[in-house]
Amino acid sequence: VLFILNGLERLNLDFRLAGTELCCDPNEAVPASAIVVNLLRKYLLPEASIIVTTRPSAVRRIPGKYVGRYAEICGFSDTNLQKLYFQMRLSQPGCSGEGSVGRTSGERENLVEMLSRNLERHNQIAAACFLPSYCWLVCTTLHFLYFTRTVPPSQTLTGIYTSFLRLNFSGEVLDSTDPSNISMMKYVAKMVGKLAYEGVMSRKTSFSEDDLQQCFEVEMKTESELNLLEVFRSDVFRFFLTPCVQPGKEHTFVFTIPAMQEYLAALYVVLGEKKTLAQRVGKELSEVIGKVSEDLAVVLSIISKVLPLRFLPVLFNLLKIFPGYFSRMGSKDRDAIAHTMAEELFKEEDYYNDDVLDQINSSILGVEGPMRHPDEAPDDEVFELFPIFMGGILSRRNRAILEQLGCSIKNLAAFEIAKAMKKTVIRKSRKGLPPSELLDYLFFLHEFQNERFTAEAIRSLRAVNLSSVRMTPLKCAVLASVMGSTSHEVEELNLTSCNLDANSLRILFPVLLRCKALHLQLNSLGSDACKEIRDLLLHEKCVVSNLRLANNPVGEQGAQYLAEALAGNHSLTHLSLLHTALGDRGAEVIAQHLVENQHLQELNLGYNSLTDTAALHVVEVAKKHTKLDKVHLYFNDISEDGKRVLHSLRMDRDGVRALVFLTVGTDVSEYWSNILNVVQKNLPFWDRERVRQHLALFLQDLESSRRQTANPWRKAKFLRVESEVKKMLGKLQDGT
Repeated sequence: VLFILNGLERLNLDFRLAGTELCCDPNEAVPASAIVVNLLRKYLLPEASIIVTTRPSAVRRIPGKYVGRYAEICGFSDTNLQKLYFQMRLSQPGCSGEGSVGRTSGERENLVEMLSRNLERHNQIAAACFLPSYCWLVCTTLHFLYFTRTVPPSQTLTGIYTSFLRLNFSGEVLDSTDPSNISMMKYVAKMVGKLAYEGVMSRKTSFSEDDLQQCFEVEMKTESELNLLEVFRSDVFRFFLTPCVQPGKEHTFVFTIPAMQEYLAALYVVLGEKKTLAQRVGKELSEVIGKVSEDLAVVLSIISKVLPLRFLPVLFNLLKIFPGYFSRMGSKDRDAIAHTMAEELFKEEDYYNDDVLDQINSSILGVEGPMRHPDEAPDDEVFELFPIFMGGILSRRNRAILEQLGCSIKNLAAFEIAKAMKKTVIRKSRKGLPPSELLDYLFFLHEFQNERFTAEAIRSLRAVNLSSVRMTPLKCAVLASVMGSTSHEVEELNLTSCNLDANSLRILFPVLLRCKALHLQLNSLGSDACKEIRDLLLHEKCVVSNLRLANNPVGEQGAQYLAEALAGNHSLTHLSLLHTALGDRGAEVIAQHLVENQHLQELNLGYNSLTDTAALHVVEVAKKHTKLDKVHLYFNDISEDGKRVLHSLRMDRDGVRALVFLTVGTDVSEYWSNILNVVQKNLPFWDRERVRQHLALFLQDLESSRRQTANPWRKAKFLRVESEVKKMLGKLQDGT
């Protein structure tokens, strides 16, 4: 028989004969503790084998003469075991969401490969994954980052970290022999949370032994407090803090997982541990006097009826004043928490960092590219997760889990913090945030899990600019979930250069329906994505009036889907298909369906390799259109004869303008700056040689028209435009 006794530190065993009597009869009824002691004495069932697990601080509770062997289980001693764990965990069925099997299988293999390379660099992530439970945290975080496709996302990042702590510390008391019976997590939030918070405030991630001593021991006074600290140092310290492996920092400690520092700092603040001595003493006094006032209330009311003592009501009211005063102090504490959250969430020095989800991804998988030289100055530390974790900890689900861990956050406190946040967080968000910071704000609202607060915050966002943010399925799900808290129309949604694909558009579909101006330039939107856009534009609730799809590989098949959308849509007035590889056949399809459209006012088909036939067909259809008055056709392969026909178009006669040149007869086109601005913005993404050829043609046309006019004012305008074109040609030639 093998007995496994798990968690000896929870039992207070007495091995003295006077304390626990001998027992060798398995049928004799004795207390459970007596059975355990006699098993360990080998007096009861001596042939049985016994394995006892315990925290280091409780090892000596069993006398050494009863122990045959001690073994300390430390973690994965071999990185190959870590890799094997990651391969098995990331390959579990169902971890890949709703994507296609082939694609997600390749994505899983890529994740494991990147993680393995990062572990081989012997950096801090390898030290963290020495502990198997941190391997679990890494894998769960990667699942969240890469395989979340549901709206709203089924998890929050704060929820992952809170669940991680519950897995490790649920029901754990720091020292069962201490009368305070403080939960381990409460003690960690108080002690390690203080260190974490001070590190966040001073932008510091590594701590010397002096830092630890000053943080942990400066307020220790009683023997009981020192004993608890000793148990903490022995049992828990190495779980949260580990020696730094970076060159030059060998004698310092860092948090095992960097984000854990920000989580514990947030927990420290939200639990109200960040108090001055006066506040702590006042809180304790108010609780004591409040209880006394309740107990005395009945007694005083009886005495005041029996004895005509006028001072008793006054005394009773005085007893009530003190707790009331400190309850107002408590509400000021909550204002301070809300203020801290807002200040940290909108720090201007963090405005142009990567968004927090990319930061977490980099901390786990590393950054591809050359490694930093040891002598190179490190980047400033960034702590943008800190305020997001503060919001996440206040969510109902996380508060319920923390309650199980002995860290109680009352409903009223959470309500008052949320109320105070409205004054600061929502006001600051209205000032306009850079794209990465705006995504952090949306992620904060997702983590906060407060629908009423989120709806009020989102209602004030009329324009959402997330250009150049790498929009993963998770980020799309967060955006869709947060924006879905209201049904108001969005004036503008800018998703330029966001790595979008058809799957991204499917996730964002309910949000896109409500956007008037939709910027989708510079993504990888091919024919599959155009099918989604067709369904969007044909939806009865669609309000999109301005759609920009420039610099996407739309192609002929994509043009077919967009043409079908144009035929049935009633909201679109401006459509840009600049540089979308339409070709003549794509433009012809659009022209055929344009006949059925009654609302389009402007169409951009520039830089699409159109020849005379297609360009002139589009213009002929535009002439008959009731609203369409502007067609962009510059940078196409139009012959001199075609240019002459387009040159002869007149707005008053034909009802349409074709933007092909920078000139109109012997004058400069009123749209010359529009055309050059479009070219200037797209220079980095277009074929330089082709752009150079077209700009040279523009220049010849300008010089020819200038020679034909005798008006000095017109000549001056020509010279100005020529100088702009020459400047752009110079930049192309210099490679800038």
